[in-house]
Amino acid sequence: MDGLGRRLRASLRLKRGRGGSLQDNPRDPVKEPERPQEHCLPAFAGGQHFFEYLLVVSLKKKSSGPDYEPTITYQFPKRENLLRGQQEEEERLLGAIPLFCFPDGNEWASLTEYPRETFSFVLTNVDGSRKIGYCRRLLPTGRGPRLPKVYCIISCIGCFGLFSKILDEVEKRDQISMAVIYPFMQGLREAAFPAPGKTVTLKSFIPDSGTEFISLTRPLDSHLEHVDFRSLLTCLSVEQILQIFASAVLERRIIFLAEGLSTLSQCIHAAAALLYPFSWAHTYIPVVPERLLDTVCCPTPFMVGVQMRFQQQVMESPMEEVLLVNLCEGTFLMSVGDEKEILPPKLQDDILDSLGQTTHEPWTSEQLNEHVSGPFVQFFVKTVGHYASYIKREANGQGHFQERAFYKALNSKTIRRFVKKFVKTQLFSLFIQEAEKSQTPSAGYFQRKILEYEEQKKHKKSREKTVK
Repeated sequence: MDGLGRRLRASLRLKRGRGGSLQDNPRDPVKEPERPQEHCLPAFAGGQHFFEYLLVVSLKKKSSGPDYEPTITYQFPKRENLLRGQQEEEERLLGAIPLFCFPDGNEWASLTEYPRETFSFVLTNVDGSRKIGYCRRLLPTGRGPRLPKVYCIISCIGCFGLFSKILDEVEKRDQISMAVIYPFMQGLREAAFPAPGKTVTLKSFIPDSGTEFISLTRPLDSHLEHVDFRSLLTCLSVEQILQIFASAVLERRIIFLAEGLSTLSQCIHAAAALLYPFSWAHTYIPVVPERLLDTVCCPTPFMVGVQMRFQQQVMESPMEEVLLVNLCEGTFLMSVGDEKEILPPKLQDDILDSLGQTTHEPWTSEQLNEHVSGPFVQFFVKTVGHYASYIKREANGQGHFQERAFYKALNSKTIRRFVKKFVKTQLFSLFIQEAEKSQTPSAGYFQRKILEYEEQKKHKKSREKTVK
């Protein structure tokens, strides 16, 4: 596995480049409108663009044997006159993508029906930054048996709901002609990515339909915009989700099994999102391609999704201390055995009580996300929310975390015991390194929840004094 890991990391050793060259699909040739040579886009106030590439990945018959190979057959935008390093960087990125668009393997047959699937994958750069591939897999328009293809949007931005809507628009235009997709994506590429809670409106012309105005809105609370907890709650009980969270907090190895690509990617993104404000920094593959199944033998922490058809191969692999989750059956096929004892009992009960509260009113996706994520954020507020008080700063502003004093400040023995383990994880180390560099705590969602909790404690103390 070490050799495989090195090769995989090498293939994904990417920097943030933009652009690409257009390869027309030989079965559906497209004449792209003339446009000026593109080198780089102007920087918008938001500092981010919607996407780097739109790709179509199709299955092409291998020269020998019955198998197919996923191949990029369309690519936007065009990028020319690249320096050698930029060109190598682009080739590495584009060489990795087809494998993740068709992770099921190379044995395919032409189909007349195929339920479309929306899923995503993540490519991690050597500097720890990530690119996300948003995919829509479907049968091309036409009659008779045919092979599925994948529309894949590559972006550095995590916002699954918004990109699903963009893929809906791409699919709608694909049913008319590939040529109609280009002006829509060009307009999107020139638009600034909206701030949280804001909307960007695109004007797009569709033959026989006229001009359409398409509104793309980001959720107000941006820390959950890349996730939807519905699939996770459908597949597993809240008690099981809590055990997965406990395993992830201690950076153990976690494998999710499911048949559908959508279910796998949604559930693994949801599990990782429960760790907010911390970020999973280890191997993270929402859908593992068949040829990378050796990943499950890796001795380091990982969070991966594997299709059910490969269950036997996974079960026969040499693995230690792994939590193997069957999303189809809602069961744990393998576990360490101590998952229920990792978290402090009182805080476990608080999470379960909060998740158990339901309402008769139907929830929006944002409301459900807040309902599920909120108790886990509160868990971190109560266990490590006092971190900023234990960063001592030098005259130049550089901070130094006082680890021992930090966990000794906790009155509860069970919480202290947990935190002494948690501070040794990479999750916490990376978080505290950023806090040491920053002279003021970030004004994000987690900090707001810390301040709210401190205010609640002050009010509680004042009420207790009044009663006495």
